[in-house]
Amino acid sequence: MRTGYRHCDPRFPFLWHGAGQPAARWHGSGEGPAHYFADTPVGAWAEFLRHEGITDASDLAGVRRSLWAVELPDLDEARCGRPALAARQLFGGLTSHAACQAAARALRAAGATEIEVRGAALLPGAARGWQADPLPRPATAARDGRVWVLYGECAAVGWPVVDGGAPPAAALGLVRAL
Repeated sequence: MRTGYRHCDPRFPFLWHGAGQPAARWHGSGEGPAHYFADTPVGAWAEFLRHEGITDASDLAGVRRSLWAVELPDLDEARCGRPALAARQLFGGLTSHAACQAAARALRAAGATEIEVRGAALLPGAARGWQADPLPRPATAARDGRVWVLYGECAAVGWPVVDGGAPPAAALGLVRAL
């Protein structure tokens, strides 16, 4: 098992059901459900902050999101697609979504049920976490955040980590602006 992190509106469950999900980077309209998970909590918060265009700590006062830790099945290498796209498409803004969606469609047509890719929202090396020394400070070992997109109905178990809260202000400096 692996743990994925997902933010959502606290009024709704942490997984989508049905094809009515709005389009996003790795799926188009009517191609859902597509379940997006970050490999770290800060990665999930970064995806939210980037999508909403939040760059100032004062804007966090009005944010009320839930963050879930979700138990995911082990990665099945035979059914996992890894898009081969240029950085401008992998990490680009909304105009890059069409190329990402096309790559995801091709991978799914070839049998992929999941995609693993470097997260678009986190800056390089920003998925490194924190250490207590004795006060919290960024960990010294930088690493890139990963995103997993699982397609179709998903029978996952999740635990609420934050219920109706806001991302930490420290996450703002780790986000690649949209």
